[in-house]
Amino acid sequence: MALNYTLMGKKLKAERIRNGYTQEDLAEIIDVSVPYLSKIETGKTNISLKRLDELCGIFNVSFASILDDTSYNSNFYLNDELINKLKGCPPKKKDKINQVIDILLDD
Repeated sequence: MALNYTLMGKKLKAERIRNGYTQEDLAEIIDVSVPYLSKIETGKTNISLKRLDELCGIFNVSFASILDDTSYNSNFYLNDELINKLKGCPPKKKDKINQVIDILLDD
């Protein structure tokens, strides 16, 4: 199963911020460099299960909460991200995006 590490990283970053940690604080706690933690949060490096387990423990969240919808095979993949992007668009732009989606779905 292929995973979207970018989405997983965004979830981890959100948990870090929600829990009041800076990248520097968290990197020190889990004994990694700040650039490495940044790469995890941006999906530029794959996180190991051991490291993911460690972070879930620190944040007091389940694996499932981080892994949900990160599979490219998931029906919900990117739903939240697309919805959030659309929320900030003016109506005219939403209409154009909708037209593009219609064109893409006709393929």
